[in-house]
Amino acid sequence: MNALGRHLILETWGCCKDIIDNVDVVTEILTKAAESIRATLVNVVCHRFSPYGVTGVAILAESHISVHTWPEYAYAAVDIFICDSTINPQDAASFITQAFHAKEFSLLELKRGDFLSKRIQAGKTTETNEQARDSQSSIYL
Repeated sequence: MNALGRHLILETWGCCKDIIDNVDVVTEILTKAAESIRATLVNVVCHRFSPYGVTGVAILAESHISVHTWPEYAYAAVDIFICDSTINPQDAASFITQAFHAKEFSLLELKRGDFLSKRIQAGKTTETNEQARDSQSSIYL
């Protein structure tokens, strides 16, 4: 892996509202998603909002999996960030998509800490990075 980590942005639509609005079920899904990729689970913390919605995070030794649900829209947003080249985060995305009974999904993958393609050396700043740092404009993906 040429980067420090892989960050997946998972959008899920048409999810089962009863599943994504149940804090115990979301906790179990996050736990099993971590287990499904053989990640080291440190902790899982979830919170249910009133009148609906759940936010949860599985803290992993290799980074994290987080979820935010909007059952009123049958929608869940999921981030999967893994800093271990032996773990495939797409397997966790597949597990969560199936567990939420999502009818549709989209997946975007970002390389995080992609030092090789940026030609950044430890402790050195390139001209491009200095220009970005000095820029007053925002950068949007």
